[in-house]
Amino acid sequence: MPAVQAPATVLVSGASGFIAAWIIKTLLDQGFDVRGTVRSSSKGDQLVKLFKDYGSKFSYVLVEDISLDGAFDEAVKGVDAIIHTASPFVGNAQEPDEWIKPAVDGTLNALKSAKEFGTSVKRVVITSSVAAVQQPKTEMPAIYTETDWNTSAVEEVKEKGAQAGHLVKYRASKVLAERAAWDFVEENKGEIGFDIATILPSFVFGPLLHDVPSPAQLSVSPKMFYEAIRGQGYPQQRASFGINYVDVRDVAELHVRALTNEAAGGERFICSAGSFSWQEAYNILNSAEPPISNVPKGNPAAQSIHQMIHSSDKARFLLGFEFTSVEKMTVDTLRSLREREAGWAVSNV
Repeated sequence: MPAVQAPATVLVSGASGFIAAWIIKTLLDQGFDVRGTVRSSSKGDQLVKLFKDYGSKFSYVLVEDISLDGAFDEAVKGVDAIIHTASPFVGNAQEPDEWIKPAVDGTLNALKSAKEFGTSVKRVVITSSVAAVQQPKTEMPAIYTETDWNTSAVEEVKEKGAQAGHLVKYRASKVLAERAAWDFVEENKGEIGFDIATILPSFVFGPLLHDVPSPAQLSVSPKMFYEAIRGQGYPQQRASFGINYVDVRDVAELHVRALTNEAAGGERFICSAGSFSWQEAYNILNSAEPPISNVPKGNPAAQSIHQMIHSSDKARFLLGFEFTSVEKMTVDTLRSLREREAGWAVSNV
């Protein structure tokens, strides 16, 4: 399927989110017109203000509930491509369907609307997650590629139902939503005028662009970073535990590359810059120039434990992608959080 190039019009769902706001900015900077979907006019108006320098190149439409049939019917009309980022995070929901149904239905509704009403849509790029590939492995470090699928999470949810852990339910929702998208394309081959690509980010850090009125409204990964640098919560107990990171600006750019590169059609792309631990973040920030104050030291001599690797070789080689360094990501994330915290009426990070 031909790639999509500026000045095409791109629909970005979930436009007020952490990742989506950067995708919109990246698209606008590259000359695209962008239509964002939001759940309320207030969120849309905040985005209009944020992107005011781009004038009429950005607009928004209301999609209050992506899980409703026909939710995107009007939104897809007249657009050349779709980047679907919207997938509600339901926190402490107990029943698996409270996690899985919105993710699956939201994804399928975007594709169904594109089929019926998106007559000019050529490509749909869908935000998935490395949660969709993290099938348990015995070797350490466990190396994950785009050929992996986390079927164990789906099986565990089927077996345990509401008794499955929240993280397992989340992972199952990501697997099932992405698989539903690939199945839809296969089942409608010859009837649709578009192809798809999926982006699977690891933990997403980096500077904030969207509106975040309070720390409680930070999305999951930035909130983890915020708590780690304050010496609070989960990271405090596992300061040397290794995860994988990616800068939100890279996530946005890879979505756009998947839109504009013909070879990306029909492909999954893991989006991960490399291994990362909270102790490494402490070390980077404590040695930064100019110096940064009020950063936990942790245990500088501790050896970080990297138990898994999310391989981004396909993005690097097929799309020529280069990722932001852990040093720049870490410093930029902290500076952005401290700028926001000045308006949150809480003590310094």
